[in-house]
Amino acid sequence: MTLADEVKSAVTARAALLVIGVLALQLLFIASYVGALHRPDPTDVPFGVVAPQQASGQVVAQLDGLPGGPLDPRAVSGEAEARRQIENRDIDGALVVSPTGATDTVLVASGGGTVLATSLTRIIEQAEGPRQRTVRTVDVAPASPDDFDGLSSFYLVVGWCVGGYLCASILAISAGAKPANRQRAVIRTAVMALYSIAGGIGGAVIIGPVLGALPGSVWALAGLGALTVFAVGMITLALEALTGIVGIGLAVLLIVIAGNPSAGGAFPLPMLPDFWRAIGPALPPGAGTWVARSIAYFKGNAVTGPLLVLSAWAVVGTVLTLLLSMRRRGSDAPRETAAASGGGSSPA
Repeated sequence: MTLADEVKSAVTARAALLVIGVLALQLLFIASYVGALHRPDPTDVPFGVVAPQQASGQVVAQLDGLPGGPLDPRAVSGEAEARRQIENRDIDGALVVSPTGATDTVLVASGGGTVLATSLTRIIEQAEGPRQRTVRTVDVAPASPDDFDGLSSFYLVVGWCVGGYLCASILAISAGAKPANRQRAVIRTAVMALYSIAGGIGGAVIIGPVLGALPGSVWALAGLGALTVFAVGMITLALEALTGIVGIGLAVLLIVIAGNPSAGGAFPLPMLPDFWRAIGPALPPGAGTWVARSIAYFKGNAVTGPLLVLSAWAVVGTVLTLLLSMRRRGSDAPRETAAASGGGSSPA
């Protein structure tokens, strides 16, 4: 047997294609993570300005003209309104200009990302220096001392996402990559739902009462976890039903390669390049991270949109999984009928 024959025997064409697919995922992983995270620069950060009426326009224009465009400033009526908008996650920080003294106040929210809060303070200090003004920082929504750099929300959601696609992958490949019939698809969906509930509660208990890493309602986090796990699991089942074992790779591409670096976890969304900032909120890791931080630090504000995103993934995944199983059932029926008529006896 020649070397070529040995190679063909050892590595089938299907295996070669799968290896090439894995190589592509590896390179995309590197490109996505490094591309998103190698140079975190704040860009167009929503930022409020509270200043005396005669100076407000000038301060807004000054901040808007900073090199690199780090801020997207807008006038705010007062400090109380600025705090309210930060807590509602409409803006990420604010400058309160003192009408009498030379010390101004920067309002930040480290619960939304410690790196961003620190960057905002540094930007304002540099902008205020030439005007001979000093700055003090007030953290409106501080991150927990046990939540280093505000990363616990992100890691929690990543864990839920990993559990979702791993559970779905195991359910699918345990009896073939595609659901054989509608009954099996329904059973897998039910198992996925039970697993999601267990995973959501388990994650919320670990990160809250056990480790004390995140404040906020344990049950709210558990509900978020169940929805996140189910959304990721069902879209993974749908991709596997559509493309077979390749669906596992597509789920990794969607959730891990595209979703994790764009989630605003390591660096909040305003610090990511435009592409990752655009796709992050539409993917489960980004939507889940936003909601987890809102529950923990922002009184549950601004969660409707991200919850709708997660719900949409869950609904689409469930519907596709069930519809594709019905299509498979229909395609198998003629073969089953032919087998029965060819090998069975005539009716009495």
